[in-house]
Amino acid sequence: MLLLRAELVGPVNLVVVRLNSNRLPMEVLVKPYNPSWAVAFDSASELVMNAMGFNAIEACHIGSTAIPNIWAKPIIDMMITVTNIDTVDTCNQAMAKLGYEAKGEFGIPARRYFRKDDKSGKRTHQIHIFPPDSDHVQRHLAFRDFMNAHPKWAIRYSDLKRGLAAKHPHSIADYIAGKDAFIKHVDTIAAKWRRKTTG
Repeated sequence: MLLLRAELVGPVNLVVVRLNSNRLPMEVLVKPYNPSWAVAFDSASELVMNAMGFNAIEACHIGSTAIPNIWAKPIIDMMITVTNIDTVDTCNQAMAKLGYEAKGEFGIPARRYFRKDDKSGKRTHQIHIFPPDSDHVQRHLAFRDFMNAHPKWAIRYSDLKRGLAAKHPHSIADYIAGKDAFIKHVDTIAAKWRRKTTG
């Protein structure tokens, strides 16, 4: 049985969705933007790029922690492009030394996914690795860049996440589903915007 509880802590400080499970106790936090997230990405991505070696092409900060001034789960999402996706599997040991757990494709073909938790078991980093021609690369970058170029859309997204956490205190599925239509709508707009701006 999975039980969730959402709470607003302070007027504008923190939204917490607590998940209680006999098998996997965890806590989902939505916090105000913190500039240290960009610093954390820079330091972590440098280590990951070194672990990937010559196969690595570029590291990009994605997800909500890459969008200033919006609320986000304090989890650093990075996207790495590589020359050969299968070669990534040979780096699992090097990534383990950095504290990352290799999860393979993890539901998305031609992806490699890694995750990292702190000593208390809280998720701190997620890595999505793709070949450079993957549609997922363009989608992630378009969403991030569109949000950064359109603050009003970013605030709408931030408000939506905070509202959903409070509205669905007993259903993480509803919380995620509640963002789905908005994200897909922005994906469509962002893709068109990106084509115009990049030519």
